[in-house]
Amino acid sequence: MAEHTSIKPDARQLVDRLPDSATWDDLAYEVYVRQAIERGVTEADAGRTMPHEEAIGRIRSRIRRAS
Repeated sequence: MAEHTSIKPDARQLVDRLPDSATWDDLAYEVYVRQAIERGVTEADAGRTMPHEEAIGRIRSRIRRAS
């Protein structure tokens, strides 16, 4: 089982960086972005990446299908 560290310090830092006018939606978005970045780093560290041109090709293909 993977070792889990407390997220509290990181969560506090994230909240402290938000402006005083931040909403719950702003906080939820910041958490989402943080999680997405962490997943991406984990995937890259595990070697699960693709060449840039392949990624662009996939994006263009999806755009064409959606049009």
